[in-house]
Order: sequence, then structure tokens, then C-alpha cells
Amino acid sequence: MNLFDVYPLFNIEIVKGEGCKVWDAEGIEYLDLYGGHAVISVGHSHPDYVAAISDQVSKLGFYSNSILNPLQQDLADRLGKASGYDDYALFLVSTGAEANENALKLASFHNGKKRVVSFKRSFHGRTSAAVRVTDNPSIVAPVNEGLDVTFLPLNDIAAVEAELKKGDVSSVIIEGILGIAGIHLPSDEFLRQLREVCTKYDVVLILDEIQSGYGRSGRFFAHQYAGIRPDIITVAKGIANGFPVGGVLISPMFKASYGMLGTTFGGSHLACAAALSVLDIMEKERLVENSAKVGEFLIEELSKLPSIKEIRGRGLMIGIEFDEPIKDVRNKLLFEEKVFTGVAGANTIRLLPPLTLTMEEAKDFLARFRKALNA
Repeated sequence: MNLFDVYPLFNIEIVKGEGCKVWDAEGIEYLDLYGGHAVISVGHSHPDYVAAISDQVSKLGFYSNSILNPLQQDLADRLGKASGYDDYALFLVSTGAEANENALKLASFHNGKKRVVSFKRSFHGRTSAAVRVTDNPSIVAPVNEGLDVTFLPLNDIAAVEAELKKGDVSSVIIEGILGIAGIHLPSDEFLRQLREVCTKYDVVLILDEIQSGYGRSGRFFAHQYAGIRPDIITVAKGIANGFPVGGVLISPMFKASYGMLGTTFGGSHLACAAALSVLDIMEKERLVENSAKVGEFLIEELSKLPSIKEIRGRGLMIGIEFDEPIKDVRNKLLFEEKVFTGVAGANTIRLLPPLTLTMEEAKDFLARFRKALNA
């Protein structure tokens, strides 16, 4: 059997990681400024993380969700305290797509409506199917289970309110920072306006913090810069440093009932141990503060470089957009300077490093980046 060929692959086999560095099968060291699509939050092979999951898997990795698992409540307590949402409830799943699917279902159960408003260039796993149907934000594109998704321009509150006035919108879902399309920020004012109109029209506000959450923006959640409280928050990626864990943080306005939501692997003993270890390390090493400090430095220094059209982002979630395609620059970074980065479209490099990135490693990256740019 062959692999289903949907990902273009670099001919590099990574066999080891430590902190913000990885090594290939030939023993070559790379600086990791991508963290495996933003999933590496506390660094590769952190000794405390390795010890926590090794200890748990030696005892019990998984058993049915129908039996008591105290680690789930421990995780809910710790996450509530760390995020400032200790009055919310936590539903654990395995992936970001699963988290968003359950969030959309919960919103529809709550108000009996079906249509969803999202934003052009956004990605929520499930709604990506509709993104590819049309690039015209005025067209409603159908997705499965009877949900319709309408895509609107980002930061256009008039367009949002015009849709909500129609009375059939169940939820608005928005990323704290739009990641896949190249790091685009909803303005703080737009998020505040969005909170107001969702409340006005009895529409559930869902904040997708799957990529932008868990300290990556320099706050625990990116939407906290705007000072709002969504009705539902979805998390995944960095929550367990690469172990597949997702979650839905649910406002007290929702009432749970047996069978309302479901998952197979969500909240396993091993998943909870991994996620608890991440919170321990983030608190002990002050990684949210580190993300803010090192990210601010990187954005300031990158803004001084020539040939860059725009720098976007917050914390360690940074988009570097050029006027020209960046394929050659990225290849130089990877094959000559030994730095992993991400891309968005043809013209944007994305930086999503582990939150443990030090100031020295940031300076090292900048030196290698200047070489790749011949700057």
C-alpha cells in the first residue's frame, strides 16, 4: 500500500528534537521556527513532559469515558485557573477539527439555528470544505449535517450585523488570529463589536484559539487583548505539545445533558497527563511572558529588514509577507541556513516556534534569515 499523496514532502527525516532544535537522520541540526504547525508549545522532548507521559503510560494509557478519570477534572481546574475561565466547563476531544465540530453543534443545540458566520481566509477544520467551494464571501456554501457557512470580510462589523439581523444565524466563529492564510489579526475593536452584536441577536460567539491560544500570542488566549469573553472557546495543537488533544471551553449559559456531545479518545488518561504537564511547564518557565517578550523583539527586528512588505502577528505567531514569491527564500532558510519555517500562499513565511524560544535563539534566527535574504 502507498501513502495517499496529499502533502508535498521535503526529503528530510527528522529523528530527534530538543527544545527549539531538531536533528535529521544524517545528524544535521536545524533551528525549529515552526513547531510542527504550532503544536510544540513547551519545546521538543522537555524532560518534565517526557517523564509525565512515560509515568502515565506505564500505568494506564486509555480506558472508556464511561468510567471515572480524575485527571480530567484536574485538567479542567488547572486550565480554568491558567486561562481565567474557571467558571466555564471543559469538554475534551482529540483534535481541533473535532473541537470546532462540537462547538458548532453545541451552538445549534442551544438556539435551534443552523447557519454559521465565519470569515474569509479563516480555517476551522470543518468549515475549510466550504472555503474551497468559493472565494466569494457573499455566497453561502453548504457543509454536512445541514449547516450553512457564510464567509464575510474580516473586521467588517456592518457585514456581520447585516447577516445576524436575518435571524437564522446560530453562531459566529472566528480565530483569535487567523493562522493558515498568513497571520491576519481581527482588530481588538472588531472583536468587541462582534461580542456586542452576537449578544444583541442571541448568536453564539465561538473563538477558535486552536493555533493562537495557549500563550502563543503573548496572552493565554489571543482574544484577551480585546477584553472580551466568548461563549465557547476551542483549543488544541499546543495543549499537549504534540500529543493529540483538543478541548471546548463552554460558558455557564449552556446546560449539559447526557449524550449531547461525544468522543472516543478525548480525555484519555495519557492525554490528560500530557496536557497537565504542559500547564506545569508553562507556569514554571513563564512561557506566556516569554512568548510576549521574544515575539515583540522578533517583530521589531524583522520590521527593519529590506524587501519585506508587512510583518503581522502577536507573540510567537508571526507572518512575514513579501511582494514576491518566497519559495527561494524558504529553501535557502531550510537547506542552507538549516531553519524550519512555515508558509502561507506564495508570498508569506510563518513563524510558529516553541514558546521556549530564547532571545539568543531569536537572534540566531535573525542572523540566518538575513543571510537567506542577502541583507
